[in-house]
Amino acid sequence: MGKFYKEMFSASDAYGAEQSLLFFTYLLGLTPFRLKGPLGGRHFRLSRLGYLNALIQMSFFSYCFLSALIEQQSIVNYFFKSEISQVGDSLQKFIGMTGMCILFTCSAIRVRLLIKLCDLVYHIDDKLLEIGVCFNYNRIMQLRHVKLLLICSVQVAYLASSLCMLLWNNVRPIYTATVAFYVPQIFLLSCVLLFEAFLHRCWQHLKVLNEVLKNLAHQWDSRSLKATQKQRSLQCLDSFSMYTIVTKDPAEIIQESMEIHHLICEAAATANKYFTYQLLTIISIAFLIIVFDAYYVLETLLGKSKRESKFKTVEFVTFFSCQMILYLIAIISIVEGSNRAIKKSEKTGGIVHALLNKTKSVEVKEKLQQFSMQLMHLKINFTAAGLFNIDRTLYFTISGALTTYLIILLQFTSNSPSNNSHLYSCCEALNNITANHTL
Repeated sequence: MGKFYKEMFSASDAYGAEQSLLFFTYLLGLTPFRLKGPLGGRHFRLSRLGYLNALIQMSFFSYCFLSALIEQQSIVNYFFKSEISQVGDSLQKFIGMTGMCILFTCSAIRVRLLIKLCDLVYHIDDKLLEIGVCFNYNRIMQLRHVKLLLICSVQVAYLASSLCMLLWNNVRPIYTATVAFYVPQIFLLSCVLLFEAFLHRCWQHLKVLNEVLKNLAHQWDSRSLKATQKQRSLQCLDSFSMYTIVTKDPAEIIQESMEIHHLICEAAATANKYFTYQLLTIISIAFLIIVFDAYYVLETLLGKSKRESKFKTVEFVTFFSCQMILYLIAIISIVEGSNRAIKKSEKTGGIVHALLNKTKSVEVKEKLQQFSMQLMHLKINFTAAGLFNIDRTLYFTISGALTTYLIILLQFTSNSPSNNSHLYSCCEALNNITANHTL
């Protein structure tokens, strides 16, 4: 027990820094493998218990989704019932069940890609250590703990407050509807956190690689670089320390930097390949829920809703606004993490060309030209199953689509049968008055 506690709160390598996060997702059935072996010889091994856990959880959630769909029970219907809310709720259940199945299926089938990604991160750290970069793995682990605690706290607070609100208004939701509504949020946000963790490591690797190249340029500017140099310059940075350059020729440093950049691009491509369908699922579900939640809130605030509900307007708006904010956070975390890594990778080219303009050595210039060619052909980008890029342009796309769908839904409400029947009764009354006046 003491050893397990120590591993969960103390890290000495890249594997250990992510162990607490991977254990949390292992309990959820998203990462069916465990870290084995002593320090220095660690490796991931597939777990039959992990696969069994994933199968049980997927079966249980499928049962809850289908049961709630057949019984026509949902948390949304407890607040109000309308044609649009019933269609939206049924659609959310269907896509939610499909999304959960995709998450579990991709996690089980493509798990070796995730193991390869972890191995690549470990290998990149080793290569960076050779040119004088040492990471603070305890700090990285602490960052993972803070985000895990934040996600769990937000989920528990949202679940507890909303259930208390339902019980306060004498509404007792059935457990299948509760599971179908609340539990997918935990899994989706956990998958987002796992993706964001690897994006953070990718960003760190690119950052320190740029710092190594900048340090090289700085020493050239100060004319302190010599082939026989044995002096170490210690520099303390965020989550890592750097002591380049140690008895290394500039051409050798650039060659190793090229190899590290190639590994970083390979790790980013592996992450994109593993998470691509999960990201498409998460963004699709988040967009759908944001559309309907925004519609429910706007319909109520604009006074177009004819709902009969036990809940006050403040409670109604708060409940759906909080759910909408949770899924907005998921999209923002995905987009901002991807954007940071992409922007950091784009800075490497400028640094390499600055070195190319400063160098006098033919050998170093040749290495820098090779590095420049590599940067042209190896670029970091993330997509959702190749359908769209995951960067800040996604904000504009989602905003435009959200506005369009909200206008359509609000117009549909304005032209609903209740409004048409009211208009018909007014016309009928006007015809009666005219007829009486004629008589």
